[in-house]
Amino acid sequence: MLDLSLITILGFLGSFGHCFGMCGPLTVAFSLSQQQTTPEKLSRQETPPWKIPNSSQQQLRFHLLLNLGRILSYGLVGAGIGALGSVLLQGGQLAGVGSDFRRGMAIITGVMLIWFGLGQVKPELLPRIPVLHPLLKGRLHDRLSTGMIKLSYQSRWWTPMLLGMTWGLMPCGFLYAAQIKAAETGNLWMGAVTMLAFGLGTLPTMLGVGVSTSLVNRDKQSQLFRLGGWVTLIIGILTLLRTGHTMVDYSGHGALACLILALIARPISRLWASPLRYRRGLGVGAFVMAVVHTTHMIEHSLQWQFAALFFLPPDFQWGMAAGAVALVLITPAAFTSFESLQKYLGQRWRQIHLLSIPALLLSAIHTVLIGSHYLGSLELTWGNKLAVVIMGIVTFGVLLIRSRLFWSKLNMEKFYVPPTKSY
Repeated sequence: MLDLSLITILGFLGSFGHCFGMCGPLTVAFSLSQQQTTPEKLSRQETPPWKIPNSSQQQLRFHLLLNLGRILSYGLVGAGIGALGSVLLQGGQLAGVGSDFRRGMAIITGVMLIWFGLGQVKPELLPRIPVLHPLLKGRLHDRLSTGMIKLSYQSRWWTPMLLGMTWGLMPCGFLYAAQIKAAETGNLWMGAVTMLAFGLGTLPTMLGVGVSTSLVNRDKQSQLFRLGGWVTLIIGILTLLRTGHTMVDYSGHGALACLILALIARPISRLWASPLRYRRGLGVGAFVMAVVHTTHMIEHSLQWQFAALFFLPPDFQWGMAAGAVALVLITPAAFTSFESLQKYLGQRWRQIHLLSIPALLLSAIHTVLIGSHYLGSLELTWGNKLAVVIMGIVTFGVLLIRSRLFWSKLNMEKFYVPPTKSY
């Protein structure tokens, strides 16, 4: 119930900013088309004047059916997404609350929701996630919008419902947040209910936009949209925190992967540009995942009894200390990942972010000493030893990639991007 309430609140608050600005013009176009069709029907005497409702009643009926179709479309999409997750969960390693698939879905869902939330709260903080949608690019999106407006001129009773169902299939970054949560349910009915709850949250604003486009001023829209971003953040954090003790390793490796990509993003940008574009998001993501990892470890390993640290083996104590220092080192970088602070701090900004290099080394030590797939395993096997070797190679490889000398030795210095070109 808590998740559904948050999803509904997310839809309600976010609709004042995002839906009002993105879908408002389309809703107004529908409304204007209705105002033009009524006189035509009267002039052609298709309907007796005494059987035609007044303008306000007609507008209300039209937009109620329009939004009902939109919400129904959301529910059907949610059911499909939930059903797909349900099929993937049918047996083997994919089944069960603690399965690998569900843990992976929870991590991806939580991180993307946090990303969407930060994008609403501080739009310039992170780049947009490159979500693919068959209608997002090209002329198909524009043709669909034009076709929907033309369809709105038809006088059939089912026209508003059909328009709404088509409208619900149009691409929308704000809608993806709810769809991701629906996918994470792994259940047909819960997926549908999740999307229906989101749609009901957007109903008051979209219905109001259709009847009157001047209900809320722009300042209030912006404030409510940002408040919706905080709700998205809360949903994402709750998703990450509800995944059990096995999330300790997953969140830790996730943080390490984000940190590695952020550190090699600049030198390899001529060969692979995407990490540099999303480097700021990767850095913040590493910090968020590290905090989640730390919280899970304290909860499930120590149960918030910090005195238990002194009773752990020395290797575990050193490993915990290395991880704690690594988290401290990346914290300033996460909190200074803003354009304004980069300009204000100047060269010091780069020095702060270079702390991520010793943080990587300490994170690798932390992982090797106490990771359940490394030396922290109850039973040491060749697989654990191989994991230690791989971790060492990856860590050393990051340091080499950041070195100009390494690229020059390989006669590939022309592909190396020095710090002065990205800072």
